[in-house]
Amino acid sequence: MKSLHRTIADIRKIKIQGANEIAIHSLCFLKQYVKQHGFGKDFEIVAKKLEKVRPTAVVLHNCLEILRKEKKSSTVDKLIRTINSAREKESKYSDKIIRSQSVIMTYCHSGEAMSFIKHSWTRHKKKISVIACLTEPKQQGVLTAKDLSLEGIPVTLIDDNAIGYFIKGVDMVVVGADALRLEGLVNKIGTRLLAIAASSAHKPFYIVANSLKLDTRENFKIEERSSREILRKIINKEKINGIEIRNPAFDITPWELVTAVITERGIISPEKIKKELLYEKN
Repeated sequence: MKSLHRTIADIRKIKIQGANEIAIHSLCFLKQYVKQHGFGKDFEIVAKKLEKVRPTAVVLHNCLEILRKEKKSSTVDKLIRTINSAREKESKYSDKIIRSQSVIMTYCHSGEAMSFIKHSWTRHKKKISVIACLTEPKQQGVLTAKDLSLEGIPVTLIDDNAIGYFIKGVDMVVVGADALRLEGLVNKIGTRLLAIAASSAHKPFYIVANSLKLDTRENFKIEERSSREILRKIINKEKINGIEIRNPAFDITPWELVTAVITERGIISPEKIKKELLYEKN
């Protein structure tokens, strides 16, 4: 069994990335853990350590809340199936959103957004092309571009600063989510600027996200990562001594900038998402 230390390191270093992938990876570890140690008090310690690694993404938190109520190994399997089947169900709605000849802009590297876009290409045979944003500072957009290119989808990789230049030529924006909160969409830093650009150009902005991303946590914080992720690109580091560097990993996009959320239950308006969050919170 992979050690807890190794599992945490893989998630922290973004070898495992995306809210769903973090949850699945952690659940797979916990399944092996409970086989050996059960659901005793040490289970809660281990669960909390995993949850703290990437505190903004909510899927693992919601899965752990369910697992705490249903302490069975079969619950872990059920949760993993739920995440994977949700992605398949979401993808089927691509036919209702994506038209042939569409140019789609996307951001970061979202498994759900990728499945949604790929489904229109492979299953519905839509002739589409994609503009993938680089997504600084970790450049996850490179993974997105490679992923889509392997499917044969025409893809163009652009710098984040070029979003405003290209946005008028796209038909829609499709992104994933780390959490859906009353305040708005929580996603990779820069998503809010992309949504503003899309709104300014009158382009629809879609989120692909399963119901486990509904986030009613009171104790919520935006993860800030190491300044080294930014500093690695600065050649003369000694010249910036005394300058504070901040590196938030996520931002919040207000719901008024969102066209719709594609979930496993269908295409849902931002107003309905907010009502669901209010209901669950109360």
